[in-house]
This record gives sequence, C-alpha cells and structure tokens, in this order.
Amino acid sequence: MIGSMIGSGGVIGGILLALLLARVWVFIALFAAGIFALTFISNLPIEKILALSVLNVTTSTELLALPLFILMAEILFQTDLSQSLFRGLAPWTNRLPGKLVHVNVVGCTMFSAVSGSSAATALTVGRITLKELLARGYDKSLAIGSLAGAGTLGFLIPPSLILIIYGVLAETSIIKLFIAGIAPGLLLAFLYSAYVGARALADPSLTPGPEDSTTWRERIRGLRALLPVTALILAVIGSLYAGIASPTESAAVGVFGALLIGAGQGRLNASSLKTALLCAVLTSSMAGLILAAGSFFSVSLAYLGAPQAAADFIASMELSGAQLIFALLVVYLILGMFLDGMSTIIMTLPITLPLVVAAGFDPVWFGVFLVLVVEMAQITPPVGFNLFVLESLTGESIARIARYAFPFFLITMAVTVLITLFPQVVLFAVR
Repeated sequence: MIGSMIGSGGVIGGILLALLLARVWVFIALFAAGIFALTFISNLPIEKILALSVLNVTTSTELLALPLFILMAEILFQTDLSQSLFRGLAPWTNRLPGKLVHVNVVGCTMFSAVSGSSAATALTVGRITLKELLARGYDKSLAIGSLAGAGTLGFLIPPSLILIIYGVLAETSIIKLFIAGIAPGLLLAFLYSAYVGARALADPSLTPGPEDSTTWRERIRGLRALLPVTALILAVIGSLYAGIASPTESAAVGVFGALLIGAGQGRLNASSLKTALLCAVLTSSMAGLILAAGSFFSVSLAYLGAPQAAADFIASMELSGAQLIFALLVVYLILGMFLDGMSTIIMTLPITLPLVVAAGFDPVWFGVFLVLVVEMAQITPPVGFNLFVLESLTGESIARIARYAFPFFLITMAVTVLITLFPQVVLFAVR
C-alpha cells in the first residue's frame, strides 16, 4: 500500500518536474499536476475540490498582510530611501574596518525591516551603494558579494513575505514567525559585517580612500536622514512585538508610513503612485496564483495519501532528527538552484512539514530554517534571483557574482547549522 502511494506520488512529482522543465508557469504546472493526481481516485468531484481549496487559502485573513507589505515596499522603492540610507550610514561606517562596504550590510538590514523581499532589498540598496563604492575604488568582489549576501536578509527579517506564506500554509502564528526571524537575521548581519571587516584588515587595499575626517556634526546630520526609515521600522515591527497590532494591521500602518515618507520627500506623485500600485498588483497576483495552485496540489496529494506514505517510509528508515534535517537541507538547496523560494516551499511543505513535526521539531523553527535555506538558494546559480538582480545592476556575469557571494553563502550555511544545533537561537523570544 505504502509502496503504491509513494509510486503514485513519484509519478505526480515526475509530471510536475517535466512541466517545470518545459518552462510552464509554476501555478499552471501545480494545477495540472494536482488534477492529474486526483484522476488516480475515481468518483471524486475534482472541480469542487479545486474550488474549495482555492477558496480556503485565498480567503485567509492572515493573507491580507501579504499585498499590503508588498505595496509598502513598492512605495518605498519609488522614494529616495536608498540615498537616505547611504547619507545616514556612511558617516558612521567610514572609520570601521571595511569602511563603506558596511553600508551594504546595515542598509540591507534596515530596508529588510520595511520590505519583506530579498530582490527588492538588493535592488533598492544596491542602485546607490554599488555606484558609490566602485567609483571610490573599492574591491568589486567585496562590494558586490556583500550586497548579494545582505540582500537575502529581506526574506528573514520581518516583515518577510515568505514567512507570511509559510505561516498561512503551516497554520502557524505569523507574529511568532516574525519574532523568531529577528535574532537569526541580526546574527547574520553581524557575521556579514564581521567578515567584511576581517577581509579589510587582512588586505586594506580592498577598501581604499583617505582617512576619515567626518565630524560629529556630520554624523548627527546623518542620523536625521535615517529618522524616517527608523520610525517606520519601529511602527511596523514594534507594534507586532508589543502585541498591539496583528500582521495585517501593522502592514496597513507600514503602507501609511511609506506614503508619508514619499510625500515628505516630494517623490510621491500620481505617476510614481500608479507605478507602485501596478507593481504591487502584479507581484501579489503572482504570489496569489502560486499559493492557490500550491494549496490545490497539497490537497490532491493528501487525497492520494502521498504525504502520509512518505512520512511512513521515512519513519521506516529510522533517521535521527539531525539526519532528516541534513537530508532536507540538501534537497532544498538542489531545488533552490532551479526554482524560486516561494514555489519551492509551497510545493514541498505538505510532505516535509509533517516529517519535521513528527521528528520533534517546532514548526516555527522549521519556518526560519526554510527561509535560511531559501536565502542560500537566492545566491546560487543557475536560478538565484539575487544574482539576476545584481547582474542587471553591474553587468557582471552570473557565475562571477555567485563566486563573489560564495563567502556569504558559507556564513548563511554556518548559521543554519547553528540554529539546528541550538534551536533556542530561534525560539527563545517566542516561548
């Protein structure tokens, strides 16, 4: 019985893989594979199952936060926020080992807290910092690599779009997921900066330039440039952490704050607002379609009994918890080389989450683990999305950017191992 279910699941997986390799849109491939899966069982009202599964996931109240956070990021992308980050951070980082390269890391960390998107973070921060760093003679590999690595923080530091989707699918508290992502995100940012500083100390020629002559007046003036984004971070994340707002309410606050920032900078007009709204609709529609198709695919596999059969098969192998997590790490890294993070999580979660929970791991912890693995996939070829973003910014090849980003990939891997060995790094704030 188990063998036949696993065999059927293998056939479904093969069909899905074939469709994806044929470059069929992800949501169409998921819908098609789900419909085919249900044909294994006779007398099932496929159209009703399809309608109910799509209705259930798309009407989830928690999902309302997703388009609002996307809109917030798109509005901020139309503002001068990237220039403000550079002006505000440069006077404070110029005396550190690594100098202005730290603006990449700290800037991405701050923008991640009002973005939720890895690509948007790398693009927004990089369009100003890379031009400045390369014009001042900074080492190309360090400048581009640090941006590639730090840009992935947009997936981990709340408000993370990936964590919202995971929370909806896993029926796990989004607020707990957001809070759990803060400590690993800040740890990653610290380690990225530590690596930049160590490289600069070992080879000062990587960060050339005159000795710092920045005055305290200039530093204080720089803080003024950071006030808008800092206030927005406190409003969005602070309201969540204090328990006075739900994710949807904090997202609404974020959109209002982004509108105020844009209006205050004089950058928000009818044209830029229309562009932000259109981009938000396109991104939200894409995410919604993949989410709806993934929900139907999950229900189809459940009717087929594939998740339980896979769980029973894994249980029969008597893997330890560490062995299971290592196996999943390898699988997700391979999948991440060919699929975007959202699609990977939506397609695999119905099978992997029950396995992980049965092995005794907390679903909140597993959400953060998945995001870290997705972050690594963002900077691995051939389909690392951050690599494409930086290719458009720099004109460098995908292979070369991936090589520049490799040290930051290793740092992320080390943090992933760390939270596996010590889950309390993730869970201490949500108990």
